[in-house]
Amino acid sequence: MAVAEHPPPAGHGEAGEADPLAALQGFLTPTDYDALTKCVHCGLCLNVCPTYRQNGLEADSPRGRLYLMRAVAEGDLDFSAAVDDHLQLCLQCRACETACPSNVHFGQVMEGARATILEEESTRLRRVLTWAVFGQLFAYPTRLVLLGVLLRFYQRSGVQALVRWIMGREWVPPRLRLMEQMLPQLSRRFFRAPPGEIVPAQGERRYRVGMIGGCIMPLAFAETNEATVRVLTANGCEVVIPEAQRCCGALQAHAGAQEEARRVARLNVDAFEQWNLDAIIINAAGCGAALKEYDRLLADDPAYAERAERFAEKVEDVSEFLARVGLTAPLGTIERTITYDDPCHLVHGQKVSLQPRALLSMIPGLEYVELRDADRCCGSAGIYNILQPDMSMRVLDDKTEAIIESGAETIVTANPGCLIQINAGLRQAGQTASAQHIVDLLDEAIRAGRREQAAA
Repeated sequence: MAVAEHPPPAGHGEAGEADPLAALQGFLTPTDYDALTKCVHCGLCLNVCPTYRQNGLEADSPRGRLYLMRAVAEGDLDFSAAVDDHLQLCLQCRACETACPSNVHFGQVMEGARATILEEESTRLRRVLTWAVFGQLFAYPTRLVLLGVLLRFYQRSGVQALVRWIMGREWVPPRLRLMEQMLPQLSRRFFRAPPGEIVPAQGERRYRVGMIGGCIMPLAFAETNEATVRVLTANGCEVVIPEAQRCCGALQAHAGAQEEARRVARLNVDAFEQWNLDAIIINAAGCGAALKEYDRLLADDPAYAERAERFAEKVEDVSEFLARVGLTAPLGTIERTITYDDPCHLVHGQKVSLQPRALLSMIPGLEYVELRDADRCCGSAGIYNILQPDMSMRVLDDKTEAIIESGAETIVTANPGCLIQINAGLRQAGQTASAQHIVDLLDEAIRAGRREQAAA
C-alpha cells in the first residue's frame, strides 16, 4: 500500500472536517476511521497508558497513536518502520478506553490498523509466521496439545535445567533468555471436554452454562479449568464443554490476523449455539473481551451477524456470572492476606471490577488489602512480553513494586497471561508471594467449607 501516492482526501468542508468515507487511503475501514475521529485530543488517556508512563513520548500514547493512524489514513504521512514501531509498542490494554470521555474504541482502531499493516506493509516472513502461529497452531486444539506434550517433556526430562544453565551465560541474547523464563510450567494432565461434553450440576440444577476451555488454559492451567468446573457445578450449574470449540481469536485479532479471528469465531458460534445455554462462561479475561465482541467481529457476515450477537450477549466472565447469580455452596475459612490485580481486559475491556472483589469478600478469614494501581497493566498482554521484552519488563517492575508494597501473600487475578507475568516478576524479585486465579481460591474455600461441615 503506497499511501503517499494518493491525493489528499476529498470531502473536507469549510470547518475542516473530513468525510470518513473519503479519507481512508485503504489504511482503515470507514467504521474504524469513524471511531478514530471521536478523539478530541484532551490527553486524559496519557497518564493511564503504560508505554507513555514509561518513556513520556507522545507517539507512544493513545492520543499520539491515533494521530499517527489518522495521518497515514488521510495520506498526510507515509507509513514507515518508525510508525509501525510506535503502533506495535502498544500493549492494547485498553486503559485509555476507560479514561476516554469521548468513548473512543481504541482497541478496535488498533486492531484494524494492524490488520492492514500485516496484509500490506509487513514482510513475507512476518506474514508467514503470523499465519503459522495463529492460523495453523492456535486455531487447532489437537496441534496445541501435541506442542504441549513436547514442551512438557522438555520441562520434566531435565533438558530445561540444562538449557537454563546455558541461558545463564553472558553470550545468550537477553530476549531468548526471557522467552525461556516466561514459558509456563505445563500441567501434568491437560484439560479436555468430558465424555458426552456435559458435567452435571451438584444438587438441583439452577442453570445450564457453556464453558470456553481456551487454548493456553487447558495446557498450562488445567487445574484452574477443572476448578472452574467444580465451582460452577457446586453452585448448581450444569456445565457444557463442547469438543468442537476453538480458541477465542483474541491473539489473532491483536496481531492483525482478523480473518483467522473471524474463522475461529464462526466455529465457536457453531459449537455453542445448539446447547440452549443460559450463559457462556470464560475464566480468561483476554478471551472474554474478544468473545464479547464477536458481534462486531462478524457484523459484516450475513450468515453469522445475528448469531454472533446472540452468542456475545451470553458471554460472562466466571466472576461476573457467579456474582450475578449468587453462591449457594458454603465457603470455608482461609486465613491469608490477599490482594486483587485487575486484568486489563476484564476491567477495561469488559468493565468487570467490583464482582471479583465481592466474591473475595464472601470468603471467611481472608484479610484483603487493596493493591495500589490495581487496574494498571502488568506488561503481559498476550505475547507482548516476548515481542517487546524491554517495555514489558519495565511495566512489570512497577506492578511488582506495588505488590511487594501491599504485603499480600497471594495476588488474586483472572487471566493466564497475568498469572505468568506476575509470578515471573515475583520470582525475579526474590519474593515468596505468588499469583493465583480467583476460581482456584473459590474452589479452595468450597472444599474448606465441606471439611468444616463434616467436622461439625
